[in-house]
Amino acid sequence: MFIQTESTPNPATLKFLPGQAVLESGTADFPTPNDADNSPLAQRVFAVKGVSAVFFGTDFVTVTKADTAEWDHIKPAILGAIMEHFQSGNPAIIGAATSAGHADHDGPDSQIVEQIKDLLDTRVRPAVAQDGGDITFHGFDRGIVYLHMQGACAGCPSSTLTLKMGIENLLRHYIPEVIEVRPVAA
Repeated sequence: MFIQTESTPNPATLKFLPGQAVLESGTADFPTPNDADNSPLAQRVFAVKGVSAVFFGTDFVTVTKADTAEWDHIKPAILGAIMEHFQSGNPAIIGAATSAGHADHDGPDSQIVEQIKDLLDTRVRPAVAQDGGDITFHGFDRGIVYLHMQGACAGCPSSTLTLKMGIENLLRHYIPEVIEVRPVAA
């Protein structure tokens, strides 16, 4: 088994590509080791000293390191943990995936929210997944769109620029009711 790695815009995060499916669909976010109870793969990766967060896409694993860790020291152990997991035949997640879908939104703005979700799904999320992350809709209130950033996007130095110059401009262009885009924590 050969696992490729890719850098991401976030220097604290690397994207690992095992060459096979990680999840059948959606994403799964494990911001702390305590969140990995239902994931044998995330537990193996968290067992590597210096790992602070793990995120799964359909064909990748994104790992965020602690500030005190160095990639040169922990990357080989992470590669080993991922390889051991896939050779074990165990699933990445036991039971239902912690899919990071969009939040539900009912009310007078539901048509606007559907447009926002559609633009996120077709224009934003595929590009963000290339960088090892995901962005999901969290809410819409008085022209402000609230988005949740995960994986490589969470804590990325360029995330504010991505939100303001990229996503906000895109949404404002297609949906005049959108005034601003803001990040939210989980």
